[in-house]
Amino acid sequence: MGEIVYLRMKKKLEVKQGTNILLKDIAWISGSEQVLQSIRDQHIYQVKETDHNLAILDSFMLVDQLVKKFPSFEFQQLGPSETIIKIVKNSIKKPSIFLVSVIWLLLFIGAAMAIMNFHYDVSMQEVQQNLHYLLTGDKVTNPLWLQVPYSIGLGIGMILFFNHLFKKRFNEEPSPLEIEMHKYQQELDSYVTYHENELNKKDVIK
Repeated sequence: MGEIVYLRMKKKLEVKQGTNILLKDIAWISGSEQVLQSIRDQHIYQVKETDHNLAILDSFMLVDQLVKKFPSFEFQQLGPSETIIKIVKNSIKKPSIFLVSVIWLLLFIGAAMAIMNFHYDVSMQEVQQNLHYLLTGDKVTNPLWLQVPYSIGLGIGMILFFNHLFKKRFNEEPSPLEIEMHKYQQELDSYVTYHENELNKKDVIK
């Protein structure tokens, strides 16, 4: 039995088109220093134009390649079984101020309409009028002493709920939006690792 080498593949890696990917780029390696020096710079994959935006490196293909190259070592894979290679373009376009402004305006109007429709459905103005009457005995159309603090509290509540004020975070807990985005990213990664994996593409019975 040869010397054992442990490999833990990285979940994601961002590279540019035409990059030569080495073993040390896609995996953490554990073994003796002599072994690490001999295998860490081993060429694994070269990004091609046909890969477009994504490529998947499977641990089985990786170990198979390493066993053929270094038959005296015993490779054991730990952790994730695939690495997602995200291919980034050399030139990154700057976001359009006009486009960002239009999107911000649409989101602002949509959020405002949602809040107003909710308050209309639950008859919030009537509730505040009745609450004012119960507390003071007077009937008024706009009980501002209730409406103004309520409006301020609504904004503060939204800020605390999403745990963000622009780029400032109030604590280390993720916001509900971040959790949903994380779940979506996990499902997207799962889909990509299956459909972009060359082994799965070959595993088709005709």
